[in-house]
Amino acid sequence: MAKERMLQFVTVDRDMPEKRSADQRKRDFDEIYAEYADAKATEQASRCSQCGVPYCQSHCPLHNNIPDWLRLTATGRLQEAYEISQATNTFPEICGRICPQDRLCEGNCVIEQSGHGTVTIGSVEKYITDTAWENGWVQPISPTTERSESVAIIGAGPGGLAAADVLRRQGVQVTVYDRYDRAGGLLTYGIPGFKLEKDVVMRRVEQLEKGGVKFVLDCNVGEHITFEDLRAKHDAVLIATGVYKTRDLEAPGVGATGIVRAIDYLTASNRKSFGDRVPEFESGELDAEGKRVVVIGGGDTAMDCVRTAIRQGATSVKCLYRRDKANMPGSQREVQNAEEEGVEFVWLSAPKGFTGDKVEGVMVQKMRLGDPDATGRQSPEVIEGADYVEEADLVIKALGFEPEDLPKLWGVDGLEVTRWGTVKADFRTHATSLEGVYAAGDIVRGASLVVWAIRDGREAADAILEYLGQSAQVAAE
Repeated sequence: MAKERMLQFVTVDRDMPEKRSADQRKRDFDEIYAEYADAKATEQASRCSQCGVPYCQSHCPLHNNIPDWLRLTATGRLQEAYEISQATNTFPEICGRICPQDRLCEGNCVIEQSGHGTVTIGSVEKYITDTAWENGWVQPISPTTERSESVAIIGAGPGGLAAADVLRRQGVQVTVYDRYDRAGGLLTYGIPGFKLEKDVVMRRVEQLEKGGVKFVLDCNVGEHITFEDLRAKHDAVLIATGVYKTRDLEAPGVGATGIVRAIDYLTASNRKSFGDRVPEFESGELDAEGKRVVVIGGGDTAMDCVRTAIRQGATSVKCLYRRDKANMPGSQREVQNAEEEGVEFVWLSAPKGFTGDKVEGVMVQKMRLGDPDATGRQSPEVIEGADYVEEADLVIKALGFEPEDLPKLWGVDGLEVTRWGTVKADFRTHATSLEGVYAAGDIVRGASLVVWAIRDGREAADAILEYLGQSAQVAAE
């Protein structure tokens, strides 16, 4: 019976959840996709071909058992589908919302390659876990045995929270330290609500708290507590700070008022969604209302900024990117959403400088694509004599993120970093150069995807459990 419910891709077309109209969705920060109805989720899951070599699974950083939970969804066994999904992914409802499925699982779906349209994996994943929450299947962690060992996790982003979940399930005492007043890291303050509504993140944090994970918030390591104090207080330490230092521009006028960092802009907007008082927003400094906005960059952070500016009531929003649409790093789905909402993309354009003490415009130099660079992408080259000025009242720099100098910031001797400034860690165990200290997520691999941070956090937690076991054995001897 189950087999008959699968392989429906030849008769059933791909169908995403209903997307609200651009005019409707740009008035608020609510998520843009509706939820699948039960029948629709069952129908779409039944399109899976259950292929012998599931490329969707192998191209997922977490190697989620996608064909299994699609089959269970198609046959109405949703609680089992959730349990299979949760077994490999700490936050499936978050990945279902924000993963670039077009580049990962769905982009490698066998039936997509055969021209039938990919299975809507992300939307079904979101549906399964949202249903699990509604039905009370998601319960606080309840370890069978409590252990005396404790682990400090620095950073309450996706990597740190994933590690906390794995460690706590094994009875380890876990304390998460974070510089912000709410846990979640970029899930809370970096990603806008129209992609990830904040109650989705907060309920996971609450689940971890109820399961015994302790959070020490508003805590800057190196200021409120030293790194050495953490090492002395805990049996192991995991560094999962992410990367928050903004890549900067070197151009005339870059210090003008009205030129802001993407992380500051997005954090202010997300704080407003929580109802916080944000002086920089109230003064207009980080509010796009009534302004001509120019965002510089072509990644997912740039897409978050342009779409936020639209919702804040900007008079115009333009995105400058030095390559063309085919070569931009951001999700093509996000570009499409932005275009639908009224964002104008100015391809093959790069900032040369800025006019006005309070920014009035961006001096733009036009580019063309030349020979491929070391990564295989064509390098942008300046077209001489094609410069012009793009008028702007607010310029947002979304050029990516770099790691902070943690050894200097924390006053740590012996913590090795790479030539890029990321923490040097073993790619299998995530162990650093310091005994009992591990690192995971963006602080090791550089700015990357949430799903990779989750994988790294889970792997690091497994390595820490092994280390704690070895330490206990040595102590017993």
